[in-house]
Amino acid sequence: MEPVSLQDFACALDPASLPRVLRVCSGVYFQGSIYEISGNECCLSTGDLMKVTHIRLQTAVCENPGTGQTMELAPNFHGHFHPLTGPQSYGTLEELVSAATQCSKKLPICFLSTHRITTETRVVPEDQPLMLEAVEMHFRTRCARCVLDTGAHQVVLHLPLSQKGPFWEWKPGTPRTLLQVLQDPALRHLLFTCPTLPWRSLILRPKYELQAIMHMRRTIVKIPSTLEVDVEDVTASSQHIHFIQPLLLSEVLAREGPFPLLTEILEVPEGPPIFPSPWMGSFQKGQRLCIYGLASPLWRVLVSTKGRKVPRHFMVSGAYQGKLRRRPREFPTAYDLLGALQPGRPLRVVATKDYEGEGVENSGFTSLAVGDRLEVLRSGQAHGVQGRDIDVLVCQRLSDETREEEEEEFEEEAEDQEQILLPLYVSGGFVEEMSDGRRYSLEDLTAQFSLPCEVKVVAKDASHPADPLPSFPGLRLEEKITEPFLVVSLDSKPGMCFEIPPRWLDLTVVEAEGQPDQPAGSLPVATVEEVTDAFYYRLRKLPAFESQTPPPRPPKGQGLSGQKKQSGKERGVKSSQVLELQQPPLLPKAKTKTLPEVSKGSSNMYSKIPAHKKGLRLTKPDTKDRGDYDHDYEEVSDHFQKTL
Repeated sequence: MEPVSLQDFACALDPASLPRVLRVCSGVYFQGSIYEISGNECCLSTGDLMKVTHIRLQTAVCENPGTGQTMELAPNFHGHFHPLTGPQSYGTLEELVSAATQCSKKLPICFLSTHRITTETRVVPEDQPLMLEAVEMHFRTRCARCVLDTGAHQVVLHLPLSQKGPFWEWKPGTPRTLLQVLQDPALRHLLFTCPTLPWRSLILRPKYELQAIMHMRRTIVKIPSTLEVDVEDVTASSQHIHFIQPLLLSEVLAREGPFPLLTEILEVPEGPPIFPSPWMGSFQKGQRLCIYGLASPLWRVLVSTKGRKVPRHFMVSGAYQGKLRRRPREFPTAYDLLGALQPGRPLRVVATKDYEGEGVENSGFTSLAVGDRLEVLRSGQAHGVQGRDIDVLVCQRLSDETREEEEEEFEEEAEDQEQILLPLYVSGGFVEEMSDGRRYSLEDLTAQFSLPCEVKVVAKDASHPADPLPSFPGLRLEEKITEPFLVVSLDSKPGMCFEIPPRWLDLTVVEAEGQPDQPAGSLPVATVEEVTDAFYYRLRKLPAFESQTPPPRPPKGQGLSGQKKQSGKERGVKSSQVLELQQPPLLPKAKTKTLPEVSKGSSNMYSKIPAHKKGLRLTKPDTKDRGDYDHDYEEVSDHFQKTL
């Protein structure tokens, strides 16, 4: 086949003959120039091959041959077209008859006028088809005998040959739609007339979109037929040519087989590695991979180490066969206690920090000291400051059987098992009280207990000799993630398999020739993979983590400064009097740096000495003997002298 323009090839193409293989011969797009074509970056060089798989009509350009004006018609244009067989119009009927005689055309011939024709008997509308049957004398005038078909009957008209037009010769037949006109090869170079359009004659030029496959192009290339490129159809001599089409791992996953699939890496996504494993360094262009299919099960658990200054993070497969034992969980706030509470499962904790209640006007709320044992019951609401209700956690104080004998007087009060209220924003510390010595599998543990959960690996995974999890004193199971992974091995090391998440490591590969090696028995897949810190925090942004709402903020105005603003004016005079009467005892300079300063203008306020700093519990004010002082200070002088 001789080279033709891409437009001519598209117009003459029979869709039933697809696919067709074309070779680029010459044109505007050559020598590897890159252009943006229909939203796809495409490089067309002389000699390139493309396999055309689909063709689609985009639009039809309608042109007025007289003025050169154009307009575009959609493929679903509803107008009808009449083909004009002559390449030009005729000024009179005599010119029309003369042109027909010179072309050896026999009468009758069909024609129409683009202007209205007025005779003695009737008026012929413009663009009304007429049939010229013969030329004869009528009332001593040489006339053309024409037949007008009105639908109900036929009318014979005698029009003088001097009748002025313009006249167009047209091919008789039923009117045709736009698609019918463009699909008929016999009408390809003819003029048309359409009563719907403003022009008497017009030229139709279709614009097609060709969808083709090219070498090393991952996506389908969409090329407009108006591209100024000459192509040659080489389908007959290119049956042996195989077009290499790159694939993403996500596309391999979506195809669902066949597996195993031998591939070769073409491109590695940019960015920092998500796994610090040694096999990540093998992902380079040209490296062969064998894909064995979808990993099972689909779920994994994100794990962080405990007991280290810099925690490490792992992704553990649901197929992990190690044994785990629960460890007491740590809860930094009361809100975390509420999140861990499950119906039917008692939750008992021990306070690890002192907490002095503030902001809750409820007699059921008391302070907490280190070692207090609580049982979490439910959530509730309590009346807070400024008349607002705050969310609280209802707990029950439990007796402490290990308290020393000198504190027996407090045991009677504890045995009453009083209920206390903890605001959800309490930033104390709690540790779970538990005596569970069972050994769980990862699947059983995640099914029976909510995450996050503290565990210790007591038996490593026998299928994973390099299991790193037993070496850590504690692990925190963060969240369960459901994500499809592909089981992959290096072609050079078929015995070492690992799992790749196409969502976050979408390699570009191409199918390679050869038969992949199938390991005997089950695939030796590593069930534990360490993840980088950057990837760990990227996983924390997943919807599974976003559903975890943050703990509530403490209400505003809880601090000393807020109370000073509210009561400063009311107690200004009283504060100044109290400060004149009461002065704190002078203490050595070497130790005063460790004590908090007493703010000015804050009468009836206790000096706050955090218990974890001083080893002292806060006491309630004694209102029986206030004497000369309006302040109640703790007697710290004896304790202070002991420290000197």
